[in-house]
Amino acid sequence: MAVIGVKGGPIDGVKVKPLRLIPDERGWLMEILRSDDEDYQEFGQTYVTVAYPGVVKAWHYHKKQTDHFAVVAGMAKVALYDGRDGSPTKGAVMEIFTGERNPLLIIIPPGVMHGFKAIGGAPAYLINVPTELYVYDDPDEHRVDPHDNDIPYDWNLEEG
Repeated sequence: MAVIGVKGGPIDGVKVKPLRLIPDERGWLMEILRSDDEDYQEFGQTYVTVAYPGVVKAWHYHKKQTDHFAVVAGMAKVALYDGRDGSPTKGAVMEIFTGERNPLLIIIPPGVMHGFKAIGGAPAYLINVPTELYVYDDPDEHRVDPHDNDIPYDWNLEEG
């Protein structure tokens, strides 16, 4: 099944799952990740990160951790790059537009570089449910400059 808002890829191990909003007269509910989901692995922690409009939070990757991204307010452009040696999709790039107008769960395996940019006029609120705890004195957080790198991706707006 094709998922709306996904360009490029695929990247081995990356999964994108549409999320369902359940509205009623009081508001709405959206399940992001359940322990009985087919793709559930384990729970490390949950956190929210926010990017202001036009801000890029990238690139980074993890050696052990799998991320489970869901943008719950605003809109974001999530980019992924497979730089893993030995991966069948090494060199592949994915671009995913997600948020209020296209709710998705994006599962990002270890080694896949990723980041996001808030698009539109509002901040983007991203919830992550990683499989590992953040270890403050030895974090599994490896960074690459968002613009000065060898990744074949441009964070600028593609007009036309």
